[in-house]
Amino acid sequence: MQIFDGIISDRGSKYAVSGGECRSSDEARAFIESLCRKKKFARATHNTWAFVKDSGPVKNDDGESGAGMVIVRMLDREGLRNHIIVVTRWYGGKHLGGDRFRHVQNAVRYYLDNRSK
Repeated sequence: MQIFDGIISDRGSKYAVSGGECRSSDEARAFIESLCRKKKFARATHNTWAFVKDSGPVKNDDGESGAGMVIVRMLDREGLRNHIIVVTRWYGGKHLGGDRFRHVQNAVRYYLDNRSK
């Protein structure tokens, strides 16, 4: 598991991104449970995640409607299969509107550019 914490901050909201190998929904649940063992991530407002397996995408918006699909599209473009990406947001008290999708994209791009191959 790789975690990149504190990569984006906007109007009080903070973002982190993490990821790793993932081949099934059970592995995705285990990955999220492992991440949330860290109190900081368990207290996050949203842990949005997605991965693409051979039979298609699996995603969870965790209340950040549409954010999982942003991750799926980026994974598809990258051709990255069987790898989960989780974008974590700690809500800062101000609505970000459409900027939240840009932040999800930037977090995923950061992960893709900096992950260990």
